[in-house]
Amino acid sequence: EELADRDPLTPVLNRRAFVRELGRIRTFSQRYGSPASLVYFDLDGFKSVNDRYGHAAGDAALQAVAQRLAGNVRDSDIVGRMGGDEFAVILVQADKATAEAKAQSLAQAIEGAPIQFGDWSAPLHVSYGVREISLDMDSEALVAEADAAMFVRKRDVRNTG
Repeated sequence: EELADRDPLTPVLNRRAFVRELGRIRTFSQRYGSPASLVYFDLDGFKSVNDRYGHAAGDAALQAVAQRLAGNVRDSDIVGRMGGDEFAVILVQADKATAEAKAQSLAQAIEGAPIQFGDWSAPLHVSYGVREISLDMDSEALVAEADAAMFVRKRDVRNTG
């Protein structure tokens, strides 16, 4: 069961297990009136890492992101790889303002040091979106909303940068 719930490349939950846990946290939040939030991350420029340095380098980048996310959240928080170069984090007992601050901190942890692979190093850049967990939405809809928030932030950064 543990193997079925883990992403084979990284030590974090796979999408199926993550969405299941999101439903569990949503139910907990509803029952106890405790806020929780979802943060959705996308690794910017990931295709160019694979194209320029190869898939082994891309795998190393994905592993580094997973390790930096997992290493900078509480034991009660949940990290998952949603597929490709996208990750998500469930922050328990965190309203949207708290989650926004934590998302910024996690982005800085990811971007704070370049990825090292063989004789090259490259910086990592991420975009993220935050969505407070709503009781009137199912888990997949919450993931879609956090993903959409990430794309809005990515677009806004491109337009101002």
